[in-house]
Amino acid sequence: MKLSFLLPSALLSLHFVAATKSSANKFANFHTRAVNSSPVKLNDATYEELTSTPRDYTAVVLLTATEAKFGCQLCRDFQPQWDVITKSWIKGDRQGTARTLFGTLDFADGKTTFQKLMLQTAPVIFLFPPTTGPGAKADAQPIRYDFTMGPQTAEQFYPWIIRHLPEGPKPTLHRPFNYVRLVAVTTIVLGLLSFFSIAAPYLLPIIQNRNLWAAISLITILLFTSGHMFNHIRKVPYVSGDGKGGISYFVGGFSNQLGLETQIVAAMYGILSFATIALALKVPRMASPSQQQVAVIIWSVVMFGMYGFLMRVFKMKNGTYPFRLPPF
Repeated sequence: MKLSFLLPSALLSLHFVAATKSSANKFANFHTRAVNSSPVKLNDATYEELTSTPRDYTAVVLLTATEAKFGCQLCRDFQPQWDVITKSWIKGDRQGTARTLFGTLDFADGKTTFQKLMLQTAPVIFLFPPTTGPGAKADAQPIRYDFTMGPQTAEQFYPWIIRHLPEGPKPTLHRPFNYVRLVAVTTIVLGLLSFFSIAAPYLLPIIQNRNLWAAISLITILLFTSGHMFNHIRKVPYVSGDGKGGISYFVGGFSNQLGLETQIVAAMYGILSFATIALALKVPRMASPSQQQVAVIIWSVVMFGMYGFLMRVFKMKNGTYPFRLPPF
């Protein structure tokens, strides 16, 4: 009677020990491969072996399709980020104390697995929690991560992995130093320095030219005082109809404006500015008194007429404005 009771218990204990030893051997085998090359490249057989129960470790598997013939741009974009995660992990946990394995199953090597899982899109990540030992879960079903938000960086995706792992120390994420970017930046900087050292004798007189900066400043002032930013913010039309089959160049009200109206106002401001500059700088330098007198009269008439037209436009915008200058 006692023997019949002890025999099943002994067999169950032996089965448990064998399963535990098998799980430990699996982890040791895959961890050795990960140390040599992380992530572990899988096929249908090794995927089944890695994810089979019992497991006393966590397995994180990326199912992807990186070959160009499959046309998965997201797979190719995420692959470098996945490599950063897996290499950071194996670098920080070379002894395997966290008992976590990372693998990659490409569609070209695992068509049977993709069909069995009924996957229609890639990439997809499955996290298989341990079924025995610390942090074990009764439900052996994997936790799935779909890339519904588009490409993810290593820094964005890594916290998701940490959140689903058992308690304990975890390696930190380390992005390898980008020597290619260093070389590229150094080359560009040296190239720019060489260019400016050679071109400086020709560029400095242009950059230091007061007339050039005065022209740039004047154009910028005229552009923004005429309402250029208002047009971009409000997306105003260029012109509008007057209701009689014609075109309106100006619209009433300070909160309304047309694109062509802005250009006309900028041209008026430009003419007034040029007339003022001519009277202040050019006319006094004329050697002939008669030419000087003619120039003063011409530029004064231009300024008077243009300012009268500007006041007329202002009256169109504000009908209650009482002032005007002839002939407008």
